[in-house]
Amino acid sequence: MNQHQLSIEARFRPEILERILRVVRHRGFQVCSMNMASITSADSINIEMTVASQRSVDLLSSQLSKLMDVACVQIQQQTTQQIRA
Repeated sequence: MNQHQLSIEARFRPEILERILRVVRHRGFQVCSMNMASITSADSINIEMTVASQRSVDLLSSQLSKLMDVACVQIQQQTTQQIRA
């Protein structure tokens, strides 16, 4: 599987993390690591996420961008690191 790092900026809502994780799962990606921090000056959060899949990360990025409270999705690192299960 290939690993990809994503940076997501979203408006803080109690359900936003669940929505993001549901899209990740439905698109066939596995969460390898995740870090979330709130931005104190705004009502926003930053989520740094490493995901793994054989699928194109662009598919996941475009689907996450469609979520109502997601402001920005950036692919930080597009590596082809192989993970064996």
